[in-house]
Amino acid sequence: MRNILAGTLAAVLAATIAPAFADIDLMKSARETFKPIPSVVPSVKDNAVTTDRIDLGKALFFDPRLSASEIISCNTCHNLLTGGVDAGPTSVGHAWQKGPRRAPTVYNAVFNVAQFWDGRAADLKAQAKGPVQASVEMNATPDHVIKVLTSMPEYVDMFKKAFPNDASPVSFDNFAKAVEAFEATLITPSSPFDQYLEGDASALNAQQKAGLKLFMDKGCSTCHNGVNVGGGAYYPFGVVEKPSAEIRPEADKGKFNVSKSAGDEFVFRVAPLRNVALRAPYFHSGQVWSLKQAVGVMGAAQLGQKLSDKEEDEIVAFLGSLTGRLPNVQPPVLPVRTDATPIPSLAK
Repeated sequence: MRNILAGTLAAVLAATIAPAFADIDLMKSARETFKPIPSVVPSVKDNAVTTDRIDLGKALFFDPRLSASEIISCNTCHNLLTGGVDAGPTSVGHAWQKGPRRAPTVYNAVFNVAQFWDGRAADLKAQAKGPVQASVEMNATPDHVIKVLTSMPEYVDMFKKAFPNDASPVSFDNFAKAVEAFEATLITPSSPFDQYLEGDASALNAQQKAGLKLFMDKGCSTCHNGVNVGGGAYYPFGVVEKPSAEIRPEADKGKFNVSKSAGDEFVFRVAPLRNVALRAPYFHSGQVWSLKQAVGVMGAAQLGQKLSDKEEDEIVAFLGSLTGRLPNVQPPVLPVRTDATPIPSLAK
């Protein structure tokens, strides 16, 4: 009888202790690969993220009058209500033109190594200048932006407060700095995964933990790592198996379009996966509407593996744990236009 009780006790202890140790090992591995999103606004290079710059940047982010048509704002394509992206697959810009790529999310973009899918903008300042001038997007010019801003006394005062040491505070460079300051605040901490990384083992359920383990064991975390679970490096799309031409259009060669180096053909900045469950469709082409399908595509294209239905479900469950607390951004009351404010134009 004593042997039976001892055996039963040993089995119970093994069933209790083994999973606990496995969970500790999983958390340790996760902490070595990923980092939680900080709860404070990060600093950015060569730009003081002050309250005045943030307030100005928020107004500029939401103001459609900076576009030629006065219809399109930064928030049009990077909608803060829908995961920092638009409805997709690719954005609709000036005169109903369709952009060539899916709009990247603006949430947590401050943590990326560079901006845009091909990394052509070094930081958020450089990125802010691009869409304003792109004919397929806002179709404006730096001169147009300055004319709009200087035509409204309230904007002039806001620039003076945000850039008090500048002799000419209303400039295109300062426009970009203000937008960057606001976008630096668009971080989404306190996701279940962040809580797990900070020591709360109960923050993830069993399926999410299984998905996290698969994500690391299969090799997904080789590219998707760090604070933004991606966004920190460049890799070819189709390392093992070329995706379909619909998902990876042959005409878009990624970073090659910028560098002109043959080694950069179909190389893209790794997509950050924070809040990925909020922002279908997926990939730079925006042609995959199911997160589960996207996981399957990545398994085949990047890892050369056919994931099982269960494995896909577990990884999707883990990805759902990356949804953080979105900032409470109240749309601003914009400065009032004057007779000097340029009128809209739909001309291409």
